[in-house]
Amino acid sequence: MSIDVDRFDHIAVITINRPKARNALDPAHNTALGAAVAEFEADPNLYVAVLTGAGTVAFSAGADLKTLLPEYQSKVRAGESPTWNFGGFTTIDRAKPIIAAVNGHALAGGCEMALACDIRLASPNATIGLAETKWAIIPGAGGTVRLPRTVPLGLAMEMILTGDPIDAAEALRVGLVNRIVPIEKLLSVAVDMAQVIASRGPLAVKAARASILESKSLPERAAMENEFNHFLSVVRTDDAAEGFSAFSEKRNPQYLGK
Repeated sequence: MSIDVDRFDHIAVITINRPKARNALDPAHNTALGAAVAEFEADPNLYVAVLTGAGTVAFSAGADLKTLLPEYQSKVRAGESPTWNFGGFTTIDRAKPIIAAVNGHALAGGCEMALACDIRLASPNATIGLAETKWAIIPGAGGTVRLPRTVPLGLAMEMILTGDPIDAAEALRVGLVNRIVPIEKLLSVAVDMAQVIASRGPLAVKAARASILESKSLPERAAMENEFNHFLSVVRTDDAAEGFSAFSEKRNPQYLGK
């Protein structure tokens, strides 16, 4: 059992390492992934994460249909309502950005994990879809919420109701992924992007991300006021003063997250 976490500089690379099962999550891997994401969120020295799967076939096939889903169903049918959020992060608030390096199939919960990330890069062999209706359930970890907010409603309806995935080219065309990258370069490109983000003011990155996400549920005027509050909060920081000084002095800024 392995959820691999590699840390360097201010970056964490989290890898679901179960390639023989298409990186599907059984109960142990689901718990371990949640712990890895929680540790990333809690570590003040980590600013950005990259989430990927081991191998070249699958990012993740989601929940293991032989273990995780039956275990969950038995609890539900017994009258419980346990949380359903892959890796502990698909339905909870996060403060830090995560980039998905979608190296192959991202299906069902795998798609929901990718949707929960802030930026998605995909390999040419990637397929992305929500297959849950094939198994007489629906996406329950954000799929029916995030997909229609990411792609046109008609396409989201088609993908969710048929359970059929789309390929990488179509995902790029409709804005579901940011770019397609050769699979041998996918992780390095994702890490390079993470390093660029990590080089920016970390408090500003958090505030900008929060403003973007919060604005989706607010009327325009309220969203503008919310943005202004975030703007004021970062202008007051030592990092902002450092950014202005570094620009004037023509040097690279040294941000401390203060």
